[in-house]
Amino acid sequence: MKMNMQEAAMRADEILDGTFAAIKPSVHWTHDESIEGGCDVQRSRAVMTIVSEERRGNFLGVIERYWKSQGYEQLAVNKSKSPAMYYRTPDGFNVRVLIGSNGQAFFEVATPCVNTSKVSPPKAETVGPNYAGRDIPFPDVKSDFWSAKSAPSSRT
Repeated sequence: MKMNMQEAAMRADEILDGTFAAIKPSVHWTHDESIEGGCDVQRSRAVMTIVSEERRGNFLGVIERYWKSQGYEQLAVNKSKSPAMYYRTPDGFNVRVLIGSNGQAFFEVATPCVNTSKVSPPKAETVGPNYAGRDIPFPDVKSDFWSAKSAPSSRT
């Protein structure tokens, strides 16, 4: 792949930006770790909006539909207590969403191996406080939609 780690990190940020733009209603999020390997980069974000157990399927469905619309290939789905979906973009980036404890969603994009370079921190402005480099608290932002304790009604 003809790109360096900085370019790959910016592409990973674009993938995350597009994914978060597809989530309606929008959610609060913070940067999580940005990890530089020998020839790859991982970018991560954590959702600070409470996604209730009753709405997690809808949340994952929105992400799945968006990723498929972008031509991402499904690699695996985990339907356990901590549901997760794993996909690969057409240009070889691995993307993951995992629902952790308290319904907190964690997104990660791992780049393919590229040319070594310095990597700048992500530039995207978080929605809500930025906890990058610190312990991320459990989600604490209520949403009329995502935090609701009932399944959404069908709008037909």
